[in-house]
Formats: sequence, structure tokens, C-alpha cells
Amino acid sequence: MNNRYTIIMAGGIGSRFWPLSRSKKPKQFLDILGNGETLIQQTFRRFKSVCPGENIFVVTNNDHRELVLEQLGIKSEQVLSEPLRKNTAPCIAYGTYRIMTENPDAVIAVTPADHLIVKEEEFRNIINTGLNFACDNEVLITLGIKPDQPETGYGYIQVDNEPGLRGEYNNFFKVKAFTEKPDLNTAASFIQNGNYFWNSGIFIWRGDAISNALRKYLPDIFNAFKKGETLFGTADEEVFIERTYNSIQNISIDYGVLEKAKNVYVLSADIGWSDLGTWSSLYAHLNIDADENAIVSGKPFSHDSKGNIFSIKQGKVALIQGLNEYIIVDTDDALLIIRKEEEQKIKQYLEEIKREIKGI
Repeated sequence: MNNRYTIIMAGGIGSRFWPLSRSKKPKQFLDILGNGETLIQQTFRRFKSVCPGENIFVVTNNDHRELVLEQLGIKSEQVLSEPLRKNTAPCIAYGTYRIMTENPDAVIAVTPADHLIVKEEEFRNIINTGLNFACDNEVLITLGIKPDQPETGYGYIQVDNEPGLRGEYNNFFKVKAFTEKPDLNTAASFIQNGNYFWNSGIFIWRGDAISNALRKYLPDIFNAFKKGETLFGTADEEVFIERTYNSIQNISIDYGVLEKAKNVYVLSADIGWSDLGTWSSLYAHLNIDADENAIVSGKPFSHDSKGNIFSIKQGKVALIQGLNEYIIVDTDDALLIIRKEEEQKIKQYLEEIKREIKGI
């Protein structure tokens, strides 16, 4: 158990959940489900059930360091601050080498901070299975979710039809190929084919296994962090990380390593997973009224309106009439009204707004 570690990646800004999610307080720090826990608090609690709490490290942006400490109550040295957002490969490399300085025998689970897991007992079983297998084998494991609809917002993983392993590990499959966010027709063909999984973005591996993969496939990142071996956990770590992040490339672990490595396995996981990447993905997990409207917050009065998502500031009276399949989000300084089918454009529209209004 003491060799088990977790890296929580908490550096995102959640722009698709604007205007609720802001750069000063992104969605992982919000109680967006209204259940009394922020998304990062839920993530920390889940992983604390499979590894010691003191072995959980959070990699986040410098600006959010204090938020992590406030919400999780962990030690300062468990929060690793990135000076720049450089995607998941540098984030994972930083967390890995910091952990291996402490324990070269570490087996590590890596997770985003803002995903939803409904089946928590099954989740614990799956993570335990993955950690046990990774402990004894030099493999790179990604949790795969069996798709139930042709979702175009997720990455897909094609696997061999037959399980790659036997016995207690028969829910592992050898990876054949990765596909990033296909169009609708392609996604539908994946569903029909049957040997595709959604890529959950949750990974499990030994520290040395991912280190070896980084050395082979992303040598620049490997060498950059390798130089800091004696600096991690010291007063010189911050200066080293600042310098390193200014020199390394922006690249995802999927593209940089997993799509190239030959020892990648999917661990099939029926855990009630959602990446909560959009307002519509949140819809299924909210209270739905008789008109199929979902309410994130507030008490809107709606008439002749169906299939909407409402997030109204507490204490504000809101009357909505004649809207179907819209997202309506009201905050102190911003109002969003957009068709659900067009929500992928929120990020684009937000960039336009930022050019006109600073600090929004």
C-alpha cells in the first residue's frame, strides 16, 4: 500500500463551463453537481480509498495552489505548481519524477481532477486491479469505458477483440490504435464495430514504466526533468520547474507516448464515468423536472420550456418562457444563453469576448 501513489491533474480552466467556471476558480474547484463536494474533493476522496492520502500529489497551475490547499487540506509539499500550462505529458512527468525521488518503487494512478464516477465501489475494485497488475508488469494502463452512444467529444481506443490476459486480469485488452474525437459517422461505426472504448484519461503504471516510455518517445521532456533529480523536494525545485517549463514542448501523454508505445493495455471499467466536459454531459446527473429541465442552481420559473439546463444565481428571480433545449447560466457579471446543440462553440465565443473584455 505504501508504494501506491496518485497524481491528480488539476491544471485545466474548464472554459466550456463558462460563465460558472472562470480562470480564477475553474470547474474542478466548484460544487457543480450540488452535492456538497467540489469535483477535486470527490476525486481526492475516491483515490484516498486505494492509496494513502499523503501519497496523493496534485499538479495544478500556480494560480490555484492555494485553492487546492484550502479544499483538500493536504500538506504544501503535495501540491506541485506549474508555471505554464503545457498539457498532460509535462504534468505527468513532473508528478512522476517528484514521486520517484521519494519512492523509486512507486506504482502510480493518474487522474483528471474533474471527472464524475458514479459506481464508487466498482471504481475501487478496478483501480486496485490495475495497481496490482502494474506493480508486477512494465505496462501502461488506461481505463476504457464501453461506449453506449456515438459521442464525438471523447477520444476512442481500438483494442484486440480477445482479452490480452487471462484469469483475474481478463478485463485487460491490448491496444491497437487511438482516435481523437471522431465525427459522428466515424463514432457510430466504432460503436457498431464493438472493439472500441472511450479513453477515460485515467492511467495506471509503475513510475519506472512511464519514465522508460518518456525516455524512448519524449526524450526532450525526459532529459529536462531528469536534470532535476536532486532538486525535487528541495528549496531549488521551484526555480528548476520555472526554467524547465519555459523550455519544454506542449504535448499530451496520449499523443506523445501512448499512441506510440507497444505495452499499452485498456482496463475495461464499468464505473459510471463521465468527463463532465460540457453542460450537456452534466445534464444526466442533475435533477430533472416534469418538463425535462435540469437545474444546476437557483429556482427558475419556466413556462412552455423543455429540455433546458438552468443555472440561476441564488436569490435572483428568473422567468423563462418558450425556450427548448437551451443552456441558461446566470452569474454576477455574465449571462449565457445558447442552444445545447451549439455548446461546443462556447470556447470559441469566449475567446471573442476576452478580446473585448479583460478579466471575464
